[in-house]
Amino acid sequence: MADPAPLDPTAAPPLNPTAASLLGFLHRGPQSGWDLTVTAQECIGGFWTVTRSQVYRELAGLARSGAVRELPTEARDRKPYELTDAGRDAFARWIADLPGPEVIRHPLLLFLSFGEHVPEPRLTEAIEQHRAAHRDDLARYRASAEHVTDPYAAATLDFGIAYEEMVLAWLDRLPW
Repeated sequence: MADPAPLDPTAAPPLNPTAASLLGFLHRGPQSGWDLTVTAQECIGGFWTVTRSQVYRELAGLARSGAVRELPTEARDRKPYELTDAGRDAFARWIADLPGPEVIRHPLLLFLSFGEHVPEPRLTEAIEQHRAAHRDDLARYRASAEHVTDPYAAATLDFGIAYEEMVLAWLDRLPW
């Protein structure tokens, strides 16, 4: 059996999807961690959770790796970051790979899977809370769709609308 190839200590580690999304957003121009958090919530928040602490942790790692560069601090102590050539290259390597399969993490489904242990009024309450949240998301997506001209953002919104409609139809079929 041959020895495994030695690891290349200069090779950049693969990006995780959250770090890659930040690099993607920085293609639009310099942004602070706060700005990136808001951008992520607006653009991908419906299907990819990104917290403020994740944004700042990822930015610190991206700065250490040379993928982003810190710019002088602005008003309200906001420190913008800009994409470097190394960051563009890292993003290009990440986006060149096909995405893996999705993993469903749906809190209501987990809750329902143990429904035999949940009193019916509590089950009904959980379902109604989710129904209200999905109605709100559907309304927000439909309102956003009216103003979107980017075909990629429109495709993402179309998925969001179809998903919310499907979940609401499923919730309506539940017996509680």
